[in-house]
Amino acid sequence: MSDQSIQIDLGSRRVLHPGPWRWLRSFAWMMLLFVVVAVPAYGTISVLEHLLPEETPVWLVLPHLAGAVVALGLYGLLSRFAEDRPVSEIALAPAPVGVLTGLVIGAGLFALVMAVMAALGLYSFGWNGPAAIWEGLGFTIQSGVIEEVLTRAIMLRLLWRAFGPWVAFALSAAFFGGGHLGNPNATVLAAVCIALEAGIMLGAFYALTGRLWVSIGVHAGWNLAQGYLFGAAVSGGDFGPSLARSVALPGLPEWLTGGPFGPEASLPALVICTAAGVGVLWLAARAGRFAGAKPPPRLQPTGEAMEV
Repeated sequence: MSDQSIQIDLGSRRVLHPGPWRWLRSFAWMMLLFVVVAVPAYGTISVLEHLLPEETPVWLVLPHLAGAVVALGLYGLLSRFAEDRPVSEIALAPAPVGVLTGLVIGAGLFALVMAVMAALGLYSFGWNGPAAIWEGLGFTIQSGVIEEVLTRAIMLRLLWRAFGPWVAFALSAAFFGGGHLGNPNATVLAAVCIALEAGIMLGAFYALTGRLWVSIGVHAGWNLAQGYLFGAAVSGGDFGPSLARSVALPGLPEWLTGGPFGPEASLPALVICTAAGVGVLWLAARAGRFAGAKPPPRLQPTGEAMEV
């Protein structure tokens, strides 16, 4: 992973320069950057969904893809200007390998969860046959890219700069879990499960690699496998057409199966994904990722990086 793994760049110049009140400046910048990225990204999706013809299936992807591009572009431009650094966490060259690696990990983890569900007799499975992927792919791109930019690149990184890694992990994971409370069929238990199993794991991949791409891939791979391949509920919602249909058997406790919210809120998912997240955190700690960030290279007027 030499091309994928670098020391995480927290930022250390301009608005994040060392000195009095850096924690407050980091926190304020986090809140401002979150809003300035989130509103145009989700606004782009909303506008295009109303403008593009619904009867053409491929157009179901375009609004979400455009929103993802807006989120990445705004985050990169604003971070580069306000923090005076090359935004290495979204460098394009490592993106294909990072995203592909994450897709395999995310889909594999969900398949493992469902294998455990099947072995314990918790779910019924049925084959639907061929199904259009466009709707599910659009949701996958939106959640994988936009949510990772907002929660990991903005919240986790800048809380880390302000308060250190462990407070950053706790707060960003809690926010990520709590953000699902507005979803259909959501419960406090479901939010806690998502905070522990996904909030920690996705942040851990970002800390380990210093880049966002593996986290994006894991998030997207999990959702695509859950909603499109297995046809289970995704965070309480309908993911659209699917190859199969997976439903928790009636009469079983929701804490065991996830109930109508989906497998994310199940005990098997909590155990498997939390263990995976702790394992990745251990790898990151062993690699020295929590020992402090190296000052990033200064940008020359030409836009090229100069080591300091």
